[in-house]
Amino acid sequence: MSDLIDARALAALLGDPDLVLLDVRWRLDRPDGRPDHRAGHLPGAVYVDLDGELAGTPSAAAGRHPLPAPGALQRAARRWGVRDGSTVVAYDDLGGMSAARAWWLLRDAGLADVRLLDGGLRAWIEAGLPLETGDVAPVPGDATLGAGRLPAIDADGAAGFPGVLLDARAGERYRGEVEPIDPRAGHVPGAVSAPTAGNLDASGRFLPAEALRRRFLEVGVREGEPVAAYCGSGVTAAHEAFALRLAGFDAAVYPGSWSQWSSDPARPVATGAQP
Repeated sequence: MSDLIDARALAALLGDPDLVLLDVRWRLDRPDGRPDHRAGHLPGAVYVDLDGELAGTPSAAAGRHPLPAPGALQRAARRWGVRDGSTVVAYDDLGGMSAARAWWLLRDAGLADVRLLDGGLRAWIEAGLPLETGDVAPVPGDATLGAGRLPAIDADGAAGFPGVLLDARAGERYRGEVEPIDPRAGHVPGAVSAPTAGNLDASGRFLPAEALRRRFLEVGVREGEPVAAYCGSGVTAAHEAFALRLAGFDAAVYPGSWSQWSSDPARPVATGAQP
């Protein structure tokens, strides 16, 4: 079972009663993707509110996108129509950067078959496949979800991480040259820069597994040694974990990420290009 599915393969599954499509369009400058969803989405796709359904209540102590409570995620997944045996495919219009959050949470919650649409909405449109408009109200599901199936670390775990800690943000944020949203600029001391944009090709599709593996080996990831990822608020860290999985590595995610770390004045901050 692959974690990725291409547009043509997904189109062949349309009409399967076990298929659940999740439209997770979100970005920092336009967090509400509902207008775009209503204007055109994959047939039957349900809009997922990343801020309201894929995250808990933000705070300085927990970060901008803390993990949702398991009960809250279960209620949201049932609203989306997810059942225990569902095949869930998430997509966005951002190379999987936001959809990967749904993938990580649902896999962490115990769902076995959760995938990302490679290339997202753009790949679907480029394949000449149809879109629907308006809202989607699926038959509620009955999925029973938990938590803790995937590895995660907290701030203390990031501070003393025994392997390679990857910073998935853009390089200028890692170096501390700019910080558009969080309290302090810089990175967790010891973390290595590996921006998520480097996981994708020019079309927004994931690089081949061999290329991803070379990329992560070049920044110090090693077979059998611990690796973890963080980002601004724990969203694109899931994208990094997804890419690492494609490359053959099992990675932990630091959900609080930089938004939590930089809000704690007791936590040290490093700047510049070096860990």
